[in-house]
Amino acid sequence: MNMKRREFSAAVIGAGVGAVSISAQAQGGPIEGTHYVRLSQPVPTAVAGKIEVIEFFWYGCPHCNAFEPALEPWIKQLPADVAFRRAPVAFSQEPFVAHQRIFYALESLGQLPALHRRVFYAIHSDRLRLDKPADISAFMAKNGVDAAKFTEAFDSFSVQTKARQAAQLSAAYKIDGVPALGVQGRYYTSGPLAGNNEKSLAVADFLIERVRKGA
Repeated sequence: MNMKRREFSAAVIGAGVGAVSISAQAQGGPIEGTHYVRLSQPVPTAVAGKIEVIEFFWYGCPHCNAFEPALEPWIKQLPADVAFRRAPVAFSQEPFVAHQRIFYALESLGQLPALHRRVFYAIHSDRLRLDKPADISAFMAKNGVDAAKFTEAFDSFSVQTKARQAAQLSAAYKIDGVPALGVQGRYYTSGPLAGNNEKSLAVADFLIERVRKGA
């Protein structure tokens, strides 16, 4: 399942959607309007000549955390013509914006591959909120990141700009829950639509192939 904009607790949603989706998929593949949504207004993509896939997520979302073990191997087997990226959402100011800036600050320092999963672990296993600058800096220092350099990146104009752009992107896709997967600025799917988060990867594969064929 996923976390809805209005449900910042770990509430599980859409219990009945999975059964409907599984039944429909068994009858012949993902169905538009049931397992995925076609955007009425296409969203510009960032990489020319590639099929863009975006994971919309929030570090504080337990469903996003649980999705990572299935998502990571899926990313590694994506074909060469697919460009994958992540976009942290901001359904409200805090703690979402702080978590967005953690992501982009780590990215700017080249530390995202090493620390992306550690941030999830810190929040969901160690019960750290990571929403205050002092706590975030302490976490980074503990994990081998220069705290001063991280703080400089965290507060930088470029990181704040990327955070705003990510929020605009999720709004353009009309994302109201995470995790969700956007494909080529035309479609998105999610756990409640596909049946569960793992099934959303299969729907994304279907949509990638659909885009590849020009649909």
